[in-house]
Amino acid sequence: MTTTTETGTVLITGPTRGLGRAAVLAMADRPDGARPDLLLVGRRGEALSDVADEARARGAKVHEIGCDLSRLADVRAAATAARELLDAGTVRPLRALVANAGSMSSDTRAASADGYEMTFAVNYLAHAQLIGDLLGSLARPARVVLLGSNTYSANAYRRLLRVPEAKWRDPVEIARPATGERKPDFQASGVAYSTAKLAILYYAHELQRHTGPGVNVSVFEPGWMPGTALSRDMPAALRAFGRGIAALPGVSTPKRSGPALASIALDDTWAHLRDGAFVVVDKEREVRPVAHDRAREHRLWEATAQLLER
Repeated sequence: MTTTTETGTVLITGPTRGLGRAAVLAMADRPDGARPDLLLVGRRGEALSDVADEARARGAKVHEIGCDLSRLADVRAAATAARELLDAGTVRPLRALVANAGSMSSDTRAASADGYEMTFAVNYLAHAQLIGDLLGSLARPARVVLLGSNTYSANAYRRLLRVPEAKWRDPVEIARPATGERKPDFQASGVAYSTAKLAILYYAHELQRHTGPGVNVSVFEPGWMPGTALSRDMPAALRAFGRGIAALPGVSTPKRSGPALASIALDDTWAHLRDGAFVVVDKEREVRPVAHDRAREHRLWEATAQLLER
């Protein structure tokens, strides 16, 4: 491990369980001089307090920022709280923003507090809001790390497992909840999740064009982690299947991928990552051609501004 000499503060969303919790504790476990201050953005409650207390017990300076990512007003308030801590010098300069939180709604008819399809709202729009609000607070050199997923594109293995790939449409349409009778539709929810992850890749490429020098944007794919909290809305049989195969070779776990995510945010090894570079656990990979589309990226940026202004 070679930690960057510019250790400051890391803000991370979704810190309470799974990958996020493992990443937080991996950062807290770093030695003095290499350990960042931590801003933990997550739902208020016992889980947020528990991970904050555990990180403090390991030597980290930690501040909890309560936030429901399905409410853009909460996201804006969280950004304001983070800026106040930074401006007051309560924590060191912000060197990394890790957009880790993720969600997959079992019903694409479910709407966020702002009226957007829930999976797109939490995975994509909330983080676009947070990053936009805090971009000016990043102390260069800085990193923005977004959480991606290979589900954006199908391959033979994913087809065998019937993992839906993305179906791109205009972003305003993607943000619109489905209509009709409300019922779980796991094919539709899988498409919504994969489409949100494709949006994250497009956003990463376009964000890099708007940040200027000194802020590097990358996308982290933690590997396939069945049985994690992301699947909590799935049927019990599917959740049990995920837990059952979690120990198979090639299947990742928060214990493995959490420290890898911490490394992407902090270590010199990854200081070169920019332009939406895609890292799968600990290896940089090329994305498929569908993940590069200047017209879609430009339209997504434009539509995102419209959606966040509502």
